[in-house]
Amino acid sequence: MEHYNTMGFGTRAIHAGQEPDPTTGAIMTPIYQTSTYVQPIPGVHKGYAYARGKNPTRSALEKCLASLEGAKHGLCFSSGMGAVDAVIKLLNPGDEVIAGDDIYGGTYRMFTKVYARLGIKFHFVNTLNTSAVEACINANTKLIWLETPTNPTCQIADIEAFAAVSKKHNLMLCVDNTFASPYLQNPLALGADVVMHSVTKYLGGHSDVVMGALLTSNDSIYEQLAFIHNSCGATPGPMDSFLVLRGVKTLHVRMKAHCANGKVVAHYLRNHPRVDKVYWPGFEDHPNHAIAKKQMKDFGGMMSFTLKGNSKDEAFKIASAAKVFSLAESLGGVESLLSHPATMTHASIPQAEREKAGVVDSLIRLSVGIEEIEDLIADLEQMFTT
Repeated sequence: MEHYNTMGFGTRAIHAGQEPDPTTGAIMTPIYQTSTYVQPIPGVHKGYAYARGKNPTRSALEKCLASLEGAKHGLCFSSGMGAVDAVIKLLNPGDEVIAGDDIYGGTYRMFTKVYARLGIKFHFVNTLNTSAVEACINANTKLIWLETPTNPTCQIADIEAFAAVSKKHNLMLCVDNTFASPYLQNPLALGADVVMHSVTKYLGGHSDVVMGALLTSNDSIYEQLAFIHNSCGATPGPMDSFLVLRGVKTLHVRMKAHCANGKVVAHYLRNHPRVDKVYWPGFEDHPNHAIAKKQMKDFGGMMSFTLKGNSKDEAFKIASAAKVFSLAESLGGVESLLSHPATMTHASIPQAEREKAGVVDSLIRLSVGIEEIEDLIADLEQMFTT
């Protein structure tokens, strides 16, 4: 399968990690719906002993995702948070982590409500530049956790700059690449040690599976993560793995459509009289637009906007009037979604912390899907006039 790794992204999305089934010639990887594997002699098997540790369907997906991120190794988890959890389990009590101040609410909740009480200290800083991060580094710092673009205000962190800082101080750099997907951005090529994905989002792409993934080319880190993966058991089943293998085959096609629609929607919002701010890295005056242009292939279909007057009631009214967009958690599916982060995805973050990062009462997050753009604009128009 290695020969596919020299080919284009779309070819790898369709073929990497997958061969026709040797028994039947089936072009699709079979769903190996089994919990255990027969051994001819005790302790001798064909690479598979128990399905928590390995499953052939999952192994094919892990190889495919690793190829898309340019990684040597891939591990899939039962959710994105299961993947985040595995990274933090690399640390010990007394260790410290530097993370962005605008990250997914579930990540913030895990850091502050689960691991902080187990003796790991977290610093949340603005990641638009490296100086604030470097000021927090001390002898106990072990990990820098980046999201870029961030959830939900689409801040852009300079991955290469943070990689230089992490190497200078002998830290591990993990990048949550969920908003960009491997099609738009490859953090390992920019110096990151580990890439995390909520596979639920763009990789699966069809809002029908929950999964996470970690990708790395560091053998030592992989061995530790694989041990945690098997020992703690947050592993996905073969059906979910099959669904993502199917979904990822169209990732490159879908992302082009997400980006094209996203650009039109972002400019529509910016020109609307009821809209105050629009957070989308494709605007030339967006902070770190030049960095986004340098490290991303395009600017994606994720964005957020606030209303003039910052009224939560008005935001609720607009969100509830959606007809083509759907008011729901999650993102990255073929269908367009919108959410109210302050009461949905980021409700676990204290209000003062949310607002400091820009997650105010009128902020609405859009995941622009791949429907006909005329229908999306018409829906937004009726939402604003309802």
